[in-house]
Amino acid sequence: MFNKHDISRNTCQLTGAQARQGYDWWWHSFTGYDAETGEARPFFIEFFLCNPASGTSHPVFGQLAENQEKGIRPSYLMVKAGSWGSDAAQLHRFFGWEKIKVDMGCPFSIEADDCKIGETFTEGRVCVSLQDSIDHPEWMCQAGEMSWNLKLSKKTAFNVGYGAGKLFRKLQLFEMFWHAEGMATEYQGFVMWNGRKYIISPEDCYGYADKNWGKDFTSPWVWLSSCNLTSEISGKKLTDSVFDIGGGRPKCGPIVLDRKLLSAFWYEGKGFEFNFSKFWTFCRTKFDCRETDTQIIWHVDQRTWRSRMITDITCEKKDMLLVNYEAPDGLKRHNRLWNGGNGKGTVQLFHKGQLVDRIHAENIGCEWGEYTFFENKLDGVIKVAIHQVLQ
Repeated sequence: MFNKHDISRNTCQLTGAQARQGYDWWWHSFTGYDAETGEARPFFIEFFLCNPASGTSHPVFGQLAENQEKGIRPSYLMVKAGSWGSDAAQLHRFFGWEKIKVDMGCPFSIEADDCKIGETFTEGRVCVSLQDSIDHPEWMCQAGEMSWNLKLSKKTAFNVGYGAGKLFRKLQLFEMFWHAEGMATEYQGFVMWNGRKYIISPEDCYGYADKNWGKDFTSPWVWLSSCNLTSEISGKKLTDSVFDIGGGRPKCGPIVLDRKLLSAFWYEGKGFEFNFSKFWTFCRTKFDCRETDTQIIWHVDQRTWRSRMITDITCEKKDMLLVNYEAPDGLKRHNRLWNGGNGKGTVQLFHKGQLVDRIHAENIGCEWGEYTFFENKLDGVIKVAIHQVLQ
């Protein structure tokens, strides 16, 4: 059963080769409500660690042309915080490794100045001025200010199985690992967003928490998840339900598994899993993600020998971000990685050929992005060439 909590997978994985070239991040997303107007707003918080073995007292940025020319890799803690919606923004704050405290044990914790995170809490502050966002493109972010103080309780897990198990983690076989300790997570506390206070409550935060780690990022990159679900057949709110879909192109050593997704639907206490690594279930997946002038659209059709899940989601681009990361080798591979928290759509769930339910989903966390190897290499060559000309 996939709904099996395992906080050992949430510990920091940056050891061995991944300490020299690797990342590890903890992602949190949820909805808050304006303390004065009650207006809903979705937020996200992420702690992203990169390349501790080459760390110094100051953050090292891979996007600086002089570092790319010299082959210097990035090294830092990046605290990413922000909001989706009409004035969506991602804000980044960086710390050098000598100023970071990481508890590698279980449960994990990370602390740098007033930014902290653990299994059951997070607090922090990120402030980026407009001038700094212009003067420092290597920060890869916009301008704004966000602070938060939150308690969290992870209710439903998506444990993907042996692919992120102890042996595979130790051998560091996959290029990108995934574990969702809290695909349904209750948050409580507050967020200050550009001077306005938002209240976060367990009953209507529609929270999510997971982590990824590895040496590089997948392409294509797909993520869809929501626990704000209503049956279109009965009209009832599904209070013990959540789905989670992720993946794209897993790579295990030299073996590439093209267009594979890991998915789970916890439906009112019953589990439906679509996991290609569990070969005995005969899982088959077809998906199509596309961009129009105004929307990102996902269609995912997954089957096992007993069950089927058809997922159709849209998210308005005006409410989304092109979210930014640089890989541990210093390259920024994804330049059109769409990321949102306001997706809407429908999930149809079947078992033994019979429709279990047709579910309306809102507050969907969603991502889509894809790059080609040629585009990535060309971008790096152009940046270095421009730097050499300017010198």
